[in-house]
Formats: sequence, C-alpha cells, structure tokens
Amino acid sequence: MEKVKVGVIGTGFIGPTHIEAIRRLGFVEVVGLAETSQEAAEIKAADLGIPKAYGDYREMLRNSDIQVIHNCTPNHLHFEINKEIILAGKHVLSEKPLAMSSKESAELLALAKKQNVVHGVNFNYRQFPSVKNLASMVKNEQLGKINLVHGSYLQDWLLYETDFNWRLAPEVGGKSRAVADIGSHWCDTVQYVTGKKIVEVFADLATVIPVRKKSISNAATFGAQKDQEEVYENVSINTEDYASVLVRFNDGAKGVFTVSQVSAGRKNKLSFEIDGSKSSAFWNQEEPEKLWIGHRDKPNELLLADPALFTGEAKEAIHHPGGHNEGWPDALKNGMLNFYSFIKEGKDPLRDQPNFATFEDGHLSMCITDAILKSNEQQTWVKVETGEV
Repeated sequence: MEKVKVGVIGTGFIGPTHIEAIRRLGFVEVVGLAETSQEAAEIKAADLGIPKAYGDYREMLRNSDIQVIHNCTPNHLHFEINKEIILAGKHVLSEKPLAMSSKESAELLALAKKQNVVHGVNFNYRQFPSVKNLASMVKNEQLGKINLVHGSYLQDWLLYETDFNWRLAPEVGGKSRAVADIGSHWCDTVQYVTGKKIVEVFADLATVIPVRKKSISNAATFGAQKDQEEVYENVSINTEDYASVLVRFNDGAKGVFTVSQVSAGRKNKLSFEIDGSKSSAFWNQEEPEKLWIGHRDKPNELLLADPALFTGEAKEAIHHPGGHNEGWPDALKNGMLNFYSFIKEGKDPLRDQPNFATFEDGHLSMCITDAILKSNEQQTWVKVETGEV
C-alpha cells in the first residue's frame, strides 16, 4: 500500500509531536522537513530521521510527491504559509491560530473551500476518548437539557517575571495570548462536546506581569528556570496573562471560563463542567481517563475510560483496555488518524462531514477571540461575528 507523503514546516515544541503521532498511524510517511535555514533543517531532519531537508518551505511545496503539509510555525507565519500551502494544491493541517485576525482566517477558509483541499486545525482536546464519550452522552440527552458550562484552562509556565517566550510579543504571537493560546482550546472543546456555538461574550483581561525580564539567551517553551545570575533586559508586556469570560451559547445556555498562564502548580489543566437538567459531568485534561458524573438523587459516579463502558459512537477513540490510560499524545494521534483516514478514503471536504477540527472551527475560534478582545476594551457584551464564508 502506498503511503500518504507528508512535509512538516517548523520543529519547535509542536512539530516533533506531530511527527511522532503521524508515524504511529502506519499508512502515512513524513518525507520532508522545512526550517529557517538549510543547516537547521538538515540537523533536525537527521535527528528525526526524515530524508529530505529544506531551508525554504516553498521548495518543499514544489515537491509533487508530498500530498499534505503540517504548519507548525509561530503564529505570525500561519496565514501566509497556510495560504501558500492551499495554493500549491496540498492538503493542510495547521496549528492554531489560523492567522492573526478573523479577516485573514475567513480568507483562508474561503480559499480552502475554493481549492477543495482537506483542511484541519490541531484542536486536539476534542480527540480524547472521554471527551468523545461525553459528547455522545450529551447528544443522547443523558445529562438532560444543558443549562450551564463552566471551567478553566490554567498553566504556570509564565508565573515568574523571568519567564519569557516569543508568544509574549504581539507582533509574533498575536494581539491576544492566554485567550488565543489556551482559551481557544477550551472554547473549541466545550463547543464540540455540547454541540453548541458561543455567540456572545463579556470579558475581563489582565496583564499580571506588565514588565518581564528577558534573558539574553533564548528560553525554551515550558523550560526550566534560568540561573539567577543570568543577564536580563526589561520588556513591557501588552498581552494578557489572565482572562475570565462570560459566554452565551446559541440556544440560550450560559457559561463562564477562566484562563491563566500564571497559576502555580497548574501545568496544563484544561477542565470543564457541564450542568444539565438530569446530571452534571466534569472532565480534567490532567486526569483524562476520569469522567465525573454528578447526580442529585443517587451517588455520584466516576467513569474510567474503558471501551466496554463507552457509547458506541465513542469506542473508536479508545485503543486499549480499561486501566491502560491514554493521554495527550494519544489524543493527538486520534486527530491525525481521523484527518488522514479522511484523505485516504478519498472523502470530499465540501460534501463529507469530517471528525476533526477544520478551518471553519479555526475561523470561529478567531472570531471568538476578536469578540473577547473587543468586549474587554469596551467592557460590554459583544456578539461573535463570523461573517459569510
């Protein structure tokens, strides 16, 4: 069987995780890698065992053997590179955000539809087995009418004033940080689970550390603290460390979430609770195999991930027996499996319903972020405007 051939642009934190997940599929092969220079590309390609190295991603786009491109570059490069991938006739899987504004993401969505390429966004939290099982439970009305959704996404990797990363610079990371970086995942996950869309927001944002100390050497994302003797320069910060957002869904349900990158001890805690008229359910990404189900008139339940206990719709998302916990890399692999199965089976992105996040989801995410920023600025409710794409 001929394998689907893939090229990856960017090899920071997320690029190698894409490559690992792809390799677990068996029917997909990463044949090319592009970096900022030929030397950097050759070093990375050798480290990762990839045959072709490109110092310019445009040269990789001209390789007719490569059918799919993964865009794993910093945020400010997403729009231009995604556009060139689509115009080259390649299928595309992009990291979020799709672009630096909803105007740009709308252009990308329209272009992807026009070129009829398969387009995906790496909103991987919807791919956890317990999340898919919960989505099925909500669809089957096991929780009853959904009244309230609340939760948070908390991290601590920017807790200290000496923590610094490219995401802190608006010209590289975008005008929003905590909301765009992790709030986007929270919003996508709860919209996927509930089947509802966020249509209005009221936001309060804060820059907890307005001036940070940037080391003269580069600091890796999620890296350890530097030596205290390090030499620093002061940098003013104009993006949010924290946000709390009230949300309204399209069917009248309400919700609220908090995001923070300065919460000590919280490494990557995306969590949410759905309160229905019959029962409630709570999920925490740091303990992904557990789904808490709350009741009023009988003991609460703790459902552990187990294909024997999952709904029929969710069983395909779990690959091991109960007790063999599946985590973040496995959810990422699920997303890759769904994306590449769609391509392998020759499905039409204009006609067939995908079981992964698409540029449409990525555009909606951009529109929600824009509305949150506008709400914080105006201190009022703001509608999410998606436009006609």
